[in-house]
Amino acid sequence: MNQGLLGLPAPDLDKQGLHKDLKSNTAMLKEIFKDCSDMIYRNMELAPGLNGLLVYVEGIVVSEELQMHLLEPIIKGLISAKEAESSDNNASKLLDPLDETRVSLTQVTCAETWGGLIDGILSSSAALIVDGSNQVHLFNVKGGERRPVQEPETESVIRGPREGFTEMIRVNTALVRFRLKTPKLKMVSFVLGKQTKTDVVLSYVEGLADPKVIRDISKRLKDIDIDGILESGYIEELIEDHPYSPFPQMQYTERPDTVTAQLLEGQFAIFIDGTPFVLIAPVTFWGLMQASEDYYERFFITNFVRWIRYLFLSFALFLPALYIAVTTYHQDMLPSTLVLSIAAAREAIPFPALVEAMMMEISFEALREAGIRLPKTVGQAVSILGALVIGQAAVEAGIVSAPMVIIVSMTGIASFTIPRFNLAITVRLLRFPLMLLAGVLGLFGIIIGVTCILVHVTQLTSFGVPYMSGISPFYGSDNKDILVRAPWWKMTKRPAWSSKKNQKRMKTEINGTPESNKGW
Repeated sequence: MNQGLLGLPAPDLDKQGLHKDLKSNTAMLKEIFKDCSDMIYRNMELAPGLNGLLVYVEGIVVSEELQMHLLEPIIKGLISAKEAESSDNNASKLLDPLDETRVSLTQVTCAETWGGLIDGILSSSAALIVDGSNQVHLFNVKGGERRPVQEPETESVIRGPREGFTEMIRVNTALVRFRLKTPKLKMVSFVLGKQTKTDVVLSYVEGLADPKVIRDISKRLKDIDIDGILESGYIEELIEDHPYSPFPQMQYTERPDTVTAQLLEGQFAIFIDGTPFVLIAPVTFWGLMQASEDYYERFFITNFVRWIRYLFLSFALFLPALYIAVTTYHQDMLPSTLVLSIAAAREAIPFPALVEAMMMEISFEALREAGIRLPKTVGQAVSILGALVIGQAAVEAGIVSAPMVIIVSMTGIASFTIPRFNLAITVRLLRFPLMLLAGVLGLFGIIIGVTCILVHVTQLTSFGVPYMSGISPFYGSDNKDILVRAPWWKMTKRPAWSSKKNQKRMKTEINGTPESNKGW
């Protein structure tokens, strides 16, 4: 038989009730948190003849609030000797958490089991155990040193809000609450991870989000059974529709305005305590190619930038493969002067175009990874100088040709124009099989690769929503915000796939539209 605390058979702490004896509770608590040097135990005299124990974890609570709103009222005699005598030391009445005249903390709860007490202490609450009572009061004084609200580093914009999420979940939900001032914004709490007990919040706007999707995601979250959740990537892999697909089926962001905009489209958001990245779903391929700044600039500027993105997306995916195919099998497709120039540059190169491209692409990816991992003060300099020096040295040594350096450089720049980092990684990964197909079969290999990619993405779903929704299946109204963005006064409806009950976003004729200006 397993021996538990104090030499007794291991109990189920979630169901085991607390003792009324303070000494027994203290001994049990110290045995549970044995070798935990950050646990603070403070014995207190609450009233003449009435003792208590205050327990909390140092570093995750706000000591000033604990001192000001709990300890000082007790010390100053809010619990007077007269109250103690008249209540016959009935601690449950003496420390009624609903009595706001005694303790000025806003969030006070009770626990009657060891499981509730332990969870409360580890969730940044201070526990007050009173002699003679089997009920513990938990005072929420969550705090500690955490990163303040700052501008997001991964999603910088020229025009738009500068606030970004932090590692504190309630700060993040508050940043969205500031923008969506409606009781229809729901925040459903979950606790995931048997050891980490990570707070997770599912957020959606009632009446806009599809109830079936919300029930589905709620079930998927409840079914997660894992030791710990340390980042949003854990949850993303555990709940996505197609875990073996290289394409991302959820979007993550550090920007509260992006989350707010997506909630208004009928999507849901998942906040995870301890990470600034919030998950958003369902998503489509077209949504991943859009940036928040697309909706802050005027529509014709946005359209130009969006076309640039799609153009360079094709460069990032196909440019090395096309160079390999054309220079190896289809030289007649190029003008004679260009063919002669490429042939002269490759005359002394000992490797075929495929091997040359593979070496350069892998080297570029290694330099990019090194630039991310190195300290910021030297990472950017190393990555830039490394690319310049190595590229120039490789050309002079006759290992690679100058046109190949140009192709790889253009491909690297093109991959940075994709707004979502997870989609950019997917494009970088798919580039390599397309290069292999181009080296073996030429343009026919590229066509085979493109066909496989198209078949795959048309079968993908994100929480039941087709990945290419708007084009496949085709929705005419959605095309106002896919390859182009129509003026705001033209986008009167939400995406057809997101909100079935409430499609209307705004009225059709408002000030500023050509229709409303006719009489001016």
